[in-house]
Amino acid sequence: MDLFRILGTGAKFNKKRFNEDIGLFEPTSTQETKDPDSQTNLIQEIDFFHNSKRATDEVLGTKHTKTEEQIVNFSEDQIAQSNSDENEKEHKSSFIRSNEIAIHEDVKVFRKRHQIRVYGTDIPDPLRSFSELETKYDFQSYIIRNLESMAYDQPTPIQMQVVPTMLHGRDIMAMAPTGSGKTLAYILPILHDLKGPEKVGYRALIISPTRELEQQIYRDFKRMSVGKSYKICTLTRVTAATQSQDPRLRKKFDILISTPLRLVRAIQQENIDLKNVRHLILDEADKLLELGFLEQTDEIFAACANPKLQKSLFSATLPSGVETLANSFMKDPIRVVIGLKNAATDTIKQKLVYVGQEEGKLIAIRQLIQQGGLKPPVLIFVQSIERAKELFHELIYDGINVDVIHSERTKAQRDAVVLSFRQGKIWVLISTELMARGMDFKGVNLVINYDFPQSVQSYIHRIGRTGRAGKSGEAVTFYTKDDAPYLKIIVNVMKDSGCEVPDWMLKLKNPTKESKHQLRKKPIKRKTIDTRSYYDIKKIKRKREIIEASKRRKARKLSTSAKEKSTMTNEKS
Repeated sequence: MDLFRILGTGAKFNKKRFNEDIGLFEPTSTQETKDPDSQTNLIQEIDFFHNSKRATDEVLGTKHTKTEEQIVNFSEDQIAQSNSDENEKEHKSSFIRSNEIAIHEDVKVFRKRHQIRVYGTDIPDPLRSFSELETKYDFQSYIIRNLESMAYDQPTPIQMQVVPTMLHGRDIMAMAPTGSGKTLAYILPILHDLKGPEKVGYRALIISPTRELEQQIYRDFKRMSVGKSYKICTLTRVTAATQSQDPRLRKKFDILISTPLRLVRAIQQENIDLKNVRHLILDEADKLLELGFLEQTDEIFAACANPKLQKSLFSATLPSGVETLANSFMKDPIRVVIGLKNAATDTIKQKLVYVGQEEGKLIAIRQLIQQGGLKPPVLIFVQSIERAKELFHELIYDGINVDVIHSERTKAQRDAVVLSFRQGKIWVLISTELMARGMDFKGVNLVINYDFPQSVQSYIHRIGRTGRAGKSGEAVTFYTKDDAPYLKIIVNVMKDSGCEVPDWMLKLKNPTKESKHQLRKKPIKRKTIDTRSYYDIKKIKRKREIIEASKRRKARKLSTSAKEKSTMTNEKS
């Protein structure tokens, strides 16, 4: 009632006009004597602020006012107690404010120490240790057991920030160096959110650009879900055909891992249903959002019709164009960047080697072998399938335990090669860009860029096959005269990654956007890698020159003798 009086200050109230209404609250003496309870009930009905005792007393004329004597009778102890209560409240509120500031500053320091940069609104605090999964987020015990059995002691920086962000249901764009644990960062929150197997259909969908990465993600999910009977599958022709014949089988699976093209075909043929998908993960998102995959990715997004769909993008490189595109279909995403953008991990020792012409590359590899620098397992990247085959024939003739993998080989052959390389049966593996993304090979000591990479993203993903999970590794990049205009692309990555770079390289000019675009679109045309060595070719050329010279001498002798014979014949005649 006091509030209404304060709000009404300065306003005039026409008592004559509302005389009857006033009478309800200011009753006459006859009304007071006749029905005092009705007045009390009326006041209590309209008392929105629970001030009925005071309001009733005022209306009924029994208002109590403190006299001077009553005020004086307050003891000093009561006054002191009142002052102390107020001081305590102020102290508590200031303590809470200072504590909140301290926690916020502590989070900032923690993120800075682990090179975690975040962009967005209402960002959850990072995870400090895996023990918080159980105490703070109530993770099921089987996940904790699997982490312990796989010797995961402490979360990596990307896991520290991504796991709580996904647990809060936020869309996320995550960029972290290769080998930093991005796959586990989204496996943990997905398994926690799904709780357990249900026969409602796919609830989580992971898209990868290559079949090899798809198989690797599948293995990681199976290892982390031990103890729960989740139905996890990779989409193949067999699984798609089986599900189309018996639609009831679709509801038996919880998690689907697929490449985009195969999934789009299954969607178009209505062999698969994605309406219950709650988690959509794009692994190697920058590749999946390129022009070659963009239409397929759009169709997958359209098929995932769940209004509570959570989208997450993961990659070691996210160009600004990809980020802009991602913002168009994501809802208030949080962006997480670990380390420097477009930089490799500091555990990789990067090196540039000038080889002059194409023939110098084989010489450089043979020198590495002679010097003992080719310590298996080794990955060698080339720019095309033809060059992969040519280099394979060259090295196998040198007696090196080598194999080759590219898209023209059958799936069975590719699986066998990958398995042999993991088991150490193959020492050197030659590959195109097929193996450059996401593949996690334990203990790869050396990566050789036989052909200069076509983009900074390609370079980072290639060399990221070594130096994984905190282990050291080495990356060697060969470059020729034709590659020199693009050298600064690699130099910038080396500098940002903390590698030593000569001063003259730092002074090189950056290639123009147009030239970088042309290189990304079409690689440099290179000479064929001959199955014979450079010195053998020189010897053969020299022999050919000698043979041709001897043929010319013989021809001259024959012509001379023929002239002499004709002269003698003329003289006789």
